[in-house]
Amino acid sequence: MKPPLFCALLLLTGTLQAAEDTRQLAPMPGPAETNLRAEMRAGLLALNEILGLVAAGKLKEAGELAEKELGVSAMGRHRGQPFDARPGPHMPPAMHRIGIEGHQAASDFARIAASADREKTIAALPSLTTSCVVCHNSYRLR
Repeated sequence: MKPPLFCALLLLTGTLQAAEDTRQLAPMPGPAETNLRAEMRAGLLALNEILGLVAAGKLKEAGELAEKELGVSAMGRHRGQPFDARPGPHMPPAMHRIGIEGHQAASDFARIAASADREKTIAALPSLTTSCVVCHNSYRLR
């Protein structure tokens, strides 16, 4: 159970952030937003699994997963869907660029992890989330 003070701070932080949200709105059609949100949730699951694999010393497997789920190989998943269901074309150009940079960073991480060098792989872990952090701190859908 979380201490009451901690819960109160979380609530207060959330309230303050909501009141001061200065992120740029990136509106998109409903189907594109739905796909983007699903992709973000899947990315979080992949990140969690990658961290577990690295912790277990399974660096090559972590790299393979990073490439498959987050890397350049994962780009264009919605290419075959109707235009209104494709998030990329509806993003502001800078937001789209951040997304591409995130895919490239995941591919870079995958190459490092494939080397099986534990220290370099661990040092590269933050690169998996840098674009996520930048984008989520700069843009919002609602």
